[in-house]
Amino acid sequence: MSNKKPLISVLMGIYNCADTLQKAVACIQDQTYDNWELIMCDDCSADNTYAVACELAQQDERIRVLKNEKNLTLAPTLNKCLKEAQGEYIARMDGDDTCSPERFEKELAFLETHREFAVVSCSMSLSNETGIFRIIEHKPEPELKDFLYRNQHCHAPCMARARVIKAIGGYSEAKSRRRVEDYDLWVRMYLAGFRGYNLQEVLYDMFDAEAALKRRKFSNRLNESRVILEVCKNTKGLHYHRALMPLIKWLIPTSLYKHFHRK
Repeated sequence: MSNKKPLISVLMGIYNCADTLQKAVACIQDQTYDNWELIMCDDCSADNTYAVACELAQQDERIRVLKNEKNLTLAPTLNKCLKEAQGEYIARMDGDDTCSPERFEKELAFLETHREFAVVSCSMSLSNETGIFRIIEHKPEPELKDFLYRNQHCHAPCMARARVIKAIGGYSEAKSRRRVEDYDLWVRMYLAGFRGYNLQEVLYDMFDAEAALKRRKFSNRLNESRVILEVCKNTKGLHYHRALMPLIKWLIPTSLYKHFHRK
């Protein structure tokens, strides 16, 4: 086993992704930058995801696999990976997504040459069973006030300085932040005085299946409103009406929401 300390630690919470995990991991193994470690944590999958992950780890010494004793959801799972991370930089990846082979190289080069930024992300394509249907883009240098309108950094393609993530306490495990862990993380990062940047290039593809729309729960929209309220408290002007927008979205019928989501 190599004694070389990895510069990048990739965190991957895995759950019921046995059919896609090998392809997602291959994207990391095919990166043009190879000084990384991959820490996967299985969140009590009902399929053979854990077995697939263990087999991949046996084939590549840079991969480590953890397992939760019970289902904890994403934030605690990522925090468990974070505690094991050795790298100076933290990258994310999901078990059913793919990314460009140059993703790590480009994101690392940016952070190495732009010390004023704590996190970098990129544009991201969304795919379903029929192919790419949408591109998610954000402005290059968001300000705190921009988070009033939507999350400003795609989470899955991000790379951040480990010291910053750890300094703000990692991901919130509170129920009031469930399914908006990344939104909350960036807001807390900005409130602590750190900044982020978005590369204007699509380096990541997220699989967004039709079944994902079934996760449109009121509790998740309410949590999104709670994050926006935190931004409201720390920005000038009367923006509190923005916190109502996630709740209004929840009221939109699923069939109509699906139409707008695809566009």
